[in-house]
Amino acid sequence: MEFLDILLSASFWAAAIRIASPLIFATLGELICERAGVLNLGIEGIMVAGAFAGWIAVWAGLPLWGGVAVAFATGMALGCVHSILSVPFGLSQHVVGVGLTLLATALTFYTYRVVLPEVSSPPKIQAFTPVEIPLLSKIPLIGPALFNQTPLTYAAFVMVAVVAVVLYRTPVGLAVRAAGENPSAVAAQGLSVTGIRMGAVIVGSGLMAVGGSFLTLSAFDSFFFDMVNGRGWICIALVVFGAWRPGKALLGAILFAAFDAFQIRLQQTSVGGVLPYQVFLMMPYILSILALVIMSRRAEVPAALMVPFNKGER
Repeated sequence: MEFLDILLSASFWAAAIRIASPLIFATLGELICERAGVLNLGIEGIMVAGAFAGWIAVWAGLPLWGGVAVAFATGMALGCVHSILSVPFGLSQHVVGVGLTLLATALTFYTYRVVLPEVSSPPKIQAFTPVEIPLLSKIPLIGPALFNQTPLTYAAFVMVAVVAVVLYRTPVGLAVRAAGENPSAVAAQGLSVTGIRMGAVIVGSGLMAVGGSFLTLSAFDSFFFDMVNGRGWICIALVVFGAWRPGKALLGAILFAAFDAFQIRLQQTSVGGVLPYQVFLMMPYILSILALVIMSRRAEVPAALMVPFNKGER
């Protein structure tokens, strides 16, 4: 009965949507990269850098949306580094991605210590506050969960629609998908596979950084080390779960977030007094792995994913 009470609680689903929001941004960013044929394992470090950049920009005096813009620009800069090394130079995308995560994380921590050398606890900012949408927020269960969120959460859902439309309804999206499926055909049309892939990685990395900035500008009001806590790696799995489609990736992010919100509330029930808390912490990951295994068996991987392209070669 306690399980049912949790699942039918509006506060539970509101929490799930909040937890899913940074995952949505970052998953969309990774999806764009992989659709173009590039695996971006730098996502974890890019999210850390985005979280810090957005927060420090607002702390320095910029408005909240200015902080989001700074985070996006930071992600694009890191994506530019990744794209140069992995696309025209053709270096291992695994090595470049992991190296970028280490570089971005280390630079973030170093910058934090330089800017705030004698601060024992990070200063707080005025973060985004929930905006209630009239009428819609009064719908039972769904209203409080979906229509009483912060602006960045609304932006995450809008971005799903934008990415879906661009990928499947515009020439730009067709070129991106073709670059990840059949780059030779793209080159035969006189388009630059290198330019398309680099552009996709740069824009995708910007979205990843916005996902990180959600943590400091919307979920919390400060920056602390390890706040990303593996969310980037989860987003890579969510791309596979969503079969490289924005809509399914959105459902995957909400599903994982629901598992996470559920385990938090489950610890407060009678079950929480019986099982060690570590069992609850690993629940969302175990359930997500099971869901990933089931969904990935039918997923169609972009044919040219992680395959370097050199014009003139077959």
